[in-house]
Amino acid sequence: MIRSLSIGILVSAAGSFAVGLIYGTEAAVTTFYLVAPVAVIVLAIAHWAARHRSRIGNISRQLAVAIGLVVASILVTVWIGADRMFLSDHDAVVISLMAAVIGLVALRVGQVLHAGIADDVDQIRSGLQRIGEGDRETGLLPVGSDELGEIAADIDAMTIRLAEEEKRRDEAELARRNLVAAVSHDLRTPIASLRLMTEAIADGVATGETRERYLSELRLQVQMLGDLVDDLFELSRIEAGDINWVMGQIDIVPLLTETVDAMRVQGEARGVRVLTEIQGGEVAAKANPEKVQRVLFNLIQNAIRHTPADGSVTVRARQLDGQVEVEVEDSGMGIAEDDAPHVFEPFYRGGLDVSRSSEGSGLGLAVSRAIVEAHGGRIWFESTGSGTVMRFTLRPEVAA
Repeated sequence: MIRSLSIGILVSAAGSFAVGLIYGTEAAVTTFYLVAPVAVIVLAIAHWAARHRSRIGNISRQLAVAIGLVVASILVTVWIGADRMFLSDHDAVVISLMAAVIGLVALRVGQVLHAGIADDVDQIRSGLQRIGEGDRETGLLPVGSDELGEIAADIDAMTIRLAEEEKRRDEAELARRNLVAAVSHDLRTPIASLRLMTEAIADGVATGETRERYLSELRLQVQMLGDLVDDLFELSRIEAGDINWVMGQIDIVPLLTETVDAMRVQGEARGVRVLTEIQGGEVAAKANPEKVQRVLFNLIQNAIRHTPADGSVTVRARQLDGQVEVEVEDSGMGIAEDDAPHVFEPFYRGGLDVSRSSEGSGLGLAVSRAIVEAHGGRIWFESTGSGTVMRFTLRPEVAA
């Protein structure tokens, strides 16, 4: 308010100075003492009206008050001038009528402008109501370069972000429900088997070779449950961003060779050859060796499971396009087209494994993807017509 009053006084002084240049100092001083009080009073009333807009009413009434103040200030200034003989009564009447007419015209102009503004405000209000009721359609709010248009654009942008967040939330909720259902299913079967076999052993029903077979099966089921819990824990930690791995420069070749040697026994038990093909010498990458080896174990084990007897699994590593690329190729049946989009989803088993009776926790590929992406790489697969090739990339060694 003080700033506005100061501006009113400065404007009055400037106008009075202009009068003084034409009519002399006395006229300038008189003009200032006539105009300045009117300016101060009108501006003070305007600030009061601004603080009490809710009492005045809608924008149309606020515009009417503004125009009324301007016209009133003109009329008061004119009649003060007439009283001090700056103007004749005739001139004062003519100027007053002109000011009144212009004021009425300005009032109508304000009403016309207000009609458009009111329509935009009503559209924005109804749009916000629709958004509150769950409607996420955009492009229905007023478009323009004024402030209301900018507000409408901000609301549309907010609606898009809100829709995206809701979609992510719904997808996360669906994934959580599917995960809980899958975990429950995968836990129910081994737990039921464990209960039956332990009861049979405890009751003395299982004896001799049957007892030994049950004990062996118990160890296998417990191992599978342990693997499931480990995979779930690993996946949840990565997705929560709880990654405290020590990254260093590693040579992929000895890591790959060590993993293949360890998996070769499992492959031979199924009649599957597990081979390595290394192109060039050292293949260096910046990674955590234990986590990379876990990815290799998961991919090779998965490939062995889906490769028939007399088939083969070949593991390769090479520098390619500034990255380290590792691939695991099998000679199995390949991945069905319907299953392809879901390969890296937790607990998904397609094709003939929909009964969920196959080995493994169903989390191997999901954990592998999480580990690779946490390293800044990517993982994908290709069907070759005579098998499947799983590939993943790692960042190359950083030069010292």
